[in-house]
Amino acid sequence: MCKTIGALLILAAATAPAHAQDFARQAKAVLAQIDGTINVPGLKQPVEVLRDQWGIPHIYAKNSDDLFFAQGFVAAQDRLFQLDLWRRIGVGEMAEVVGPDAFQGDRFARLLRYRGDMDAEWKSYSPDTKAIATAFTSGINAYIKHAGKRLPIEFQILGYKPKQWRPEDILGRMSGIIMSRNFSDEVMRAYLINKLGLEKTRLLLPTDPQRDFAPAPGLDLAGIDPRILAGYKAATKAVHFRPSKTESNNWVIAGKLSASGRPMLASDPHRAIALPSLRYLVHLNAPGWNVIGAGEPALPGVAIGHNERIAWGFTIVGTDQTDLYVEETNPADPDEYKVGVQWKKMLKHVERVPTKQANGMVIDSIATLDFTRHGPVIFRDAKRNRAFVLKWVGSDPGGAAYLPSLAVGRAQNQKEFLKALERWKIPNLNFVYADKDDNIGWVAAAATPMRPKHDGLLPVPGNGGYEWSGFLEVKDLPQSFNPKQGWLATANHNILPKGYRHQIAYDFAAPYRYLRVKASLEAKAKFTLDDFQKFQHDDVSIPGQKLAGFAKSLGFNNPAYHDRARIMEKWDGRLSRGSHAAVIYAHWLPELQKAIYGRHVPKDLVNDVAAKSGLPTMFHALENPDEKWFGKNPKSERNRIILESFMIAVSRILKSGPEAAKVQWGALHTATFRHPLESVHPRYKKTLNIGPYQRTGDGNTPNNTRYDAQFQQIHGATYRHVLDLADWDKVLATSAPGQSGQFGSPHYADLAPLWAEGRYFPLAFSRKKVEEVTRNRLTLRPAN
Repeated sequence: MCKTIGALLILAAATAPAHAQDFARQAKAVLAQIDGTINVPGLKQPVEVLRDQWGIPHIYAKNSDDLFFAQGFVAAQDRLFQLDLWRRIGVGEMAEVVGPDAFQGDRFARLLRYRGDMDAEWKSYSPDTKAIATAFTSGINAYIKHAGKRLPIEFQILGYKPKQWRPEDILGRMSGIIMSRNFSDEVMRAYLINKLGLEKTRLLLPTDPQRDFAPAPGLDLAGIDPRILAGYKAATKAVHFRPSKTESNNWVIAGKLSASGRPMLASDPHRAIALPSLRYLVHLNAPGWNVIGAGEPALPGVAIGHNERIAWGFTIVGTDQTDLYVEETNPADPDEYKVGVQWKKMLKHVERVPTKQANGMVIDSIATLDFTRHGPVIFRDAKRNRAFVLKWVGSDPGGAAYLPSLAVGRAQNQKEFLKALERWKIPNLNFVYADKDDNIGWVAAAATPMRPKHDGLLPVPGNGGYEWSGFLEVKDLPQSFNPKQGWLATANHNILPKGYRHQIAYDFAAPYRYLRVKASLEAKAKFTLDDFQKFQHDDVSIPGQKLAGFAKSLGFNNPAYHDRARIMEKWDGRLSRGSHAAVIYAHWLPELQKAIYGRHVPKDLVNDVAAKSGLPTMFHALENPDEKWFGKNPKSERNRIILESFMIAVSRILKSGPEAAKVQWGALHTATFRHPLESVHPRYKKTLNIGPYQRTGDGNTPNNTRYDAQFQQIHGATYRHVLDLADWDKVLATSAPGQSGQFGSPHYADLAPLWAEGRYFPLAFSRKKVEEVTRNRLTLRPAN
């Protein structure tokens, strides 16, 4: 899962079962009861939990309190170890089980903790959020108590027990900051300006839309470097997310474009390949509630899905929700910072962080947390008398990620949907929408700061002059309903309408996935769910097609280079499992990036700059060679780079072995769901890990299968759904690897093969259909 957890597990290896068979036996012995009856203190009335053949719980309760109590109980049955880790990461208690290595991460999580008016915080999500959170966490606690010593095997090996939850534990800000990371881009820009100069940085890191950014007058960029992000990186490395990428696709069509005559919607949020999965599917049914879809197991409600009247999906917008302020501190008292012409004391919190020692004892470490009027101090530059402060929307009421879905999930029409989005702050999401009244729509929903004096692209002085003036209202956010073309789609690309006057973001994703979706939606007149499934698994790469075009100019006497150049020249850009051209492309692209960006930045910065700059910038330079990019003879230098990078790529392929000439993309590009316990002993890799599965596509195809340096998929759509509003029982989904995080459960890995093959399962919605697919029936009864 992560290095931090891996270190913990290695320390615990001495307590691990001696053989994999023993492990499997112990794991199965503590599986949750999913049939029969359980008497549970805290319930008011009986609750039915019907698990279908794919492990999805359909929860039927007679009141809201029991519904969310049961959701917490059921989530804990399937994901208790994951829930405990996520709670600890969110509240800053990882060091208690990991040790001193987790202290900095815990400190950062505590810096982000909401510290304002709790009544305003709870009411910001929906009027009954506190009651829902109380019921949900009570359900988790009830299962912990019910399980007793029969805890998941991970707790046995690690030698600790999960803590009880408090309602406010679901208000953590860590998942929100991961998806609101613009301040880290500010640091990179400032660092490059200081290293390379302003004009070179503008060349390498252009914005979208284009803007000639510049440092604030008088701001010294010296000392603004990656050290500022140390706490953030320490906190996020313990989460199996990859903060650098938050990519997804969604689209919606009007009834006039569907075979059924009703609106259709598709969504596939992309996140890290993880075990257990980030997503947990559930169906919630009680008076006032009937919603199904996916959410995060540690949160009540459904984040993405549908109810009886509306359906929705989302992608990340890229809204700039963070700023880095540079506060001047008093040389005579570093706990004072300048406001106007006055010095003001920082607010200081001193907290005890339980920290596990090498001998197993837990002692308190002291975390000193400082705050200015802009937010938490994340780094101090004592040499220059400066403090770097994070201002972000998560500091305000309503900044917990996804919790406003409690309002969205109950909306019954377009008006109520828009009203619910007034509560939506984090993460910043492109919602696509459809309803039973045949409306379709899209809204870029987020708490969107207004910056009248700066653009948010670089750190700014904290001494006044660069303050936010408020937030855009929902009516002022980019949106569209019932467009003439009959469809709407987003893929993290620049979604700003022509002439849009507000500055909300400058760091959109490349448009390649969107362009493929757009081409698919414009290719025919009437669509079906089968079409939508194919679109979600489209593995054609526009960058691949561009490189294939450049291959036409390559000529070699060496047959190894010649043959592969001709393979590339004829390639259609499809990264199918059986493609050898895809293998060439995947080796050639990074070599080309190294060669181009290596002309401009030090070697240690090439990968970061290339990733931030993006492929559109690189291809624009290749297609329009000039002296700024390639020197005095730009075309010849461009051609040399193309040629030599291709030769290096082919040489790398041939060095991999005698079968290199025949290697296919699927053999090289695979996905494995890795359990954290694989770090205990190599034997558990085979027992606990799920996969490998051969994959298609890459990070620029609608079937997003972004990979690491070894071509192993690390990111993609672990959840998808496609909906036709003509029939809720025909909604289809994929998820991976399974609903349960407990090895030995039939639902630990059962969804992974379907996901790998692009096969979907139905999300049964009507009680009749749910009964047809039910495989396990559990009744939760009040203990009294």
